[in-house]
Order: sequence, then C-alpha cells, then structure tokens
Amino acid sequence: MFTLSLVHLYDHVNQFFWPCLRMLALFGAAPIFSEKPLSSRFKVALALITAFLIAPQLPDSGIAIASLDGFWACCQQLIIGIAIGLSVQLIFVAVRHAGEIIGMQMGLSFAMVYDPSGGPSMPVIARLLNLFVTLLFLTFNGHLYMLEVLANSFVAFPVSAVPLGPDGFLAMVQAGTMIFRYGLMLGLPVITLLLCLNLTMGLLNRLTPQLSIFVIGFPISLTVGMVAMSLVMFTLAPFFENMMGGIFDYLFVILTGFR
Repeated sequence: MFTLSLVHLYDHVNQFFWPCLRMLALFGAAPIFSEKPLSSRFKVALALITAFLIAPQLPDSGIAIASLDGFWACCQQLIIGIAIGLSVQLIFVAVRHAGEIIGMQMGLSFAMVYDPSGGPSMPVIARLLNLFVTLLFLTFNGHLYMLEVLANSFVAFPVSAVPLGPDGFLAMVQAGTMIFRYGLMLGLPVITLLLCLNLTMGLLNRLTPQLSIFVIGFPISLTVGMVAMSLVMFTLAPFFENMMGGIFDYLFVILTGFR
C-alpha cells in the first residue's frame, strides 16, 4: 500500500513552494498577466501548473519554509519575480509615453479613455498604441519568452537565503531610462512633423492676420497627425520587436547583478 509520511509531504511542498512564489510575483507585475480582468484564481492556478512543470527539474534548496532562512528566501523570490515583471513592463510604458506625447501634439490630450493597465486617465492615442503592442507582444510569443526567463532564473539564481546584490537594484533603476529613450524614438517622427506644422501655421498667422489659425489649426493638426500615425504603424512591429530583444537581454544583467 502506498503511504506518504508528513516528512515526505513537507519535502514535496517545500520543493514546489519556491517556484510557485516566484511565479506569483511575476504574474502580479508582468504585462498581460497583471491585468485586472484576469482573476486571482486564474493567476494562482497558472502559477501552480507552471510550478509543477518547473519544480521537478530544480535541485532541492534545503531551506525550511517556517524558518528565518525561509523568510529571507520568500523575500528573495518575490523581489526576483517582481523585477522580471516590472522590467518587461517598461517597454509598454515607453509606448504609452510616446502615445501621450503624440496625443498632446495632435490636440487629443483631452480625449481620455479608461484602461486597466495604464490607469483611468490614459489618452486615446496612448491606449491605441498600447493595444497594438499588446497584440504584438502575444504574436511574438513575448509571454512565453518571459516564462522561459523565469525558468532559467532558477539556474542563474537558485533559491537561497543569501542577500541580493545591490548591482541588480541599480540595473533596475537604470532600466527606467528605456521609457524616455524608446518613447522618444517612437514618437519623434510624428512630433517633428507636427512641430513643423505648428511653426508653419504660426508664420501664416503673422503673414495673414485675417486667417483664423484657431479655427483651422485643430483640424489640420488632427488630420496630419493621423496620417503620420498611419505611416508609423509600418515600423511599429520591428521597433517593438527590437525593444523586446533589448529588455530580455537586459534581464540577464539584472539577474546577474542580484548575485
């Protein structure tokens, strides 16, 4: 007859607990998985399924859950999972930042639409770009790459009670520059075109005072901005693919800095 003692049961729980905890931290901060429409039960179930697939391939950490070392190991798993999720979230924030700048230049900064990921006051252009890059992220299997990075993180940084290195936190702060760098690179063509249009209308207003710039300025800016946005869409997919490659490569720097 098959019997399972409490000692062996505790060992099995200990083996599956750490991957599940790191996975839950990832799902709480990563794009798509952290969306409010996804219920907490679904996230917990997905974390348990993924942990059952990853845990048998990992060595035994030998850390008891109900101990001081177990507390520090829990904090370590939460920090690593959140770090991976927030780092991937940066590329979405960069795209939304570009959409906010473009919408302000087009005169659509007052057009707000509710978005569960960007907040209740996201401009409509930023919401549109965020929807496009979300579909591109799923098309390029970004969610699978993210899970692969998490699975490989147990090899690069196994479960232990050793304090995390400060270089990893510094690398996370430096990764925040991607928001402004990528956001400006994405929105710069449209911003430059609209800036030239505004300068042209300003000169026309000085040359012909009878022409009401306030009447024709908004329709012209909106039309030119929409045409420029339609042209930018052709380069959005390769640009976002480059962003994904850059952030996944940078995750290795962050995990290495935690050692």
